[in-house]
Amino acid sequence: MLNPFFKNFGPFKIDTLLSNTGINNAQKYKNHKIYDVKDLTSATKNDLTFFHSKKYSDLALTTKASYCLTNENLTKFLPKSCKKIIVNNVLVSIAQITKEFYPNSITDDFDSTAKDINKTKYKKKVKFGKNVLIGKNVQIGKNCSIGHNSILEKNVVLGSNCSIGSNVIIRNTIIKDNVNILDGCIVGKKGFGFFPNKKKNIRYPHIGIVIINENSEIGCGSTIDRGSLSNTIIGKNTYLDNQVHIAHNNKIGNNCIIAGQVGFAGSSSMGDNVMIGGQAGISGHLKIGNNVHIGGGSGVLNDISDNSKVMGYPAKNLRNFIKENR
Repeated sequence: MLNPFFKNFGPFKIDTLLSNTGINNAQKYKNHKIYDVKDLTSATKNDLTFFHSKKYSDLALTTKASYCLTNENLTKFLPKSCKKIIVNNVLVSIAQITKEFYPNSITDDFDSTAKDINKTKYKKKVKFGKNVLIGKNVQIGKNCSIGHNSILEKNVVLGSNCSIGSNVIIRNTIIKDNVNILDGCIVGKKGFGFFPNKKKNIRYPHIGIVIINENSEIGCGSTIDRGSLSNTIIGKNTYLDNQVHIAHNNKIGNNCIIAGQVGFAGSSSMGDNVMIGGQAGISGHLKIGNNVHIGGGSGVLNDISDNSKVMGYPAKNLRNFIKENR
């Protein structure tokens, strides 16, 4: 389940698709059809994917995509069943193609479909404060409450026994049972994904969603961006303190505790039972193992293996950090 809320305008003939986005050699693939654009892991037959960094070579080896945008140096990692399309800039090209499939995933204008909860079927089913708005395609489970001035914009599924605080905005999100989202949170908006360009920056489409699993809590003023070509996921029984930022495509494990003002850059994964001290920063595209402890104020620039304790900038083994700072 990658993009249940965004309409796919495909399929497209691949030569037409490539020509429309300024990619050379379009005629080489004349009349072949592409049905969707996905990441290396979720792509299947008749899908287009992308491969831009050797860091993902293991995923590239097993991709089931029929076509892949890549560069010449990385083609050796792709299976023979996957046709390689060589481009100058993989990320810019995949962004342009994704826009063709999902043109409605670029902007996050306010939801004009949202209306007063008193005018919806939930007026007698939900405990709510003043000025609560509900958009289209919203489902709310049993025994839920929504605070003052909060908006469940279009495409939200809220499980049972959930509490939404005041001044909260949620869209493009699935929230499982027994989740608390405290005051001032924004969940499911597009991530900070774009490519710098002197004339006009190129915004990357975000066709993923946010999934918050059971028994979790999101602290006041926290922000969770939806995924670009995959989903942003918060695990079961995971607690975020106030003012935590989770960028697009992050996967946070079960039973994790993340203290205030921690920031995650995009596309990192974190295992179960992880504890992170306040104001730590996690760089993008990293893998943090299970049972990891990260000290407050640390800067994590590299992968962290299971059962590690780290601190400092850059984050290093806790014992080494203590020795160096006696």
